[in-house]
Amino acid sequence: MLLELCEQLSVWVIPAVLLLIPVIGYFKKVKVYEAFVEGAAEGFHTAIRILPCLVAMLVAISIFRASGALDACVEFMAPVLHMLGVPADLVPLAIMRPLSGSGSLGIATELLNTYGPDSLVGRIASTVLASTDTTFYVLTVYFGAVAVNNPRYALLVGLSGDIASFLASVYICQYLFGTNW
Repeated sequence: MLLELCEQLSVWVIPAVLLLIPVIGYFKKVKVYEAFVEGAAEGFHTAIRILPCLVAMLVAISIFRASGALDACVEFMAPVLHMLGVPADLVPLAIMRPLSGSGSLGIATELLNTYGPDSLVGRIASTVLASTDTTFYVLTVYFGAVAVNNPRYALLVGLSGDIASFLASVYICQYLFGTNW
């Protein structure tokens, strides 16, 4: 009963919010349409400003994968990862996730097709996707949008969080679902 109520409620939450915003704006004497158009124009200018950064990042990712550098990283790291109990098949996902959401989703899809969603590798891949972020994409978009030239420690903190999340995903999934992959 409660599940059905939540499902019905979830269908109407977004339309209700989209209706509520103009209604509140009307009562507060805000020109809602004009504010929307002004925000859309700012968003368009922001998108144009960050486009070169995004293109550069996507080209670099494509070169990284096509050159074989990703495979070389996997081979180089495999012995250490084996000692840590990390399946080597997850290394491309760990490397690609901070760079590209769509690239990491493609790698995770390959892992799920190869091992299955209920396998340990499939569960770890799914957990990694949910618990890590596309750090370089986030820095490119957000810092590019506000013209930050010196990100200071943002990259180090973001990548540290990604590494910690990746390792936590591996060890928690191994603990919960077994250690055989």
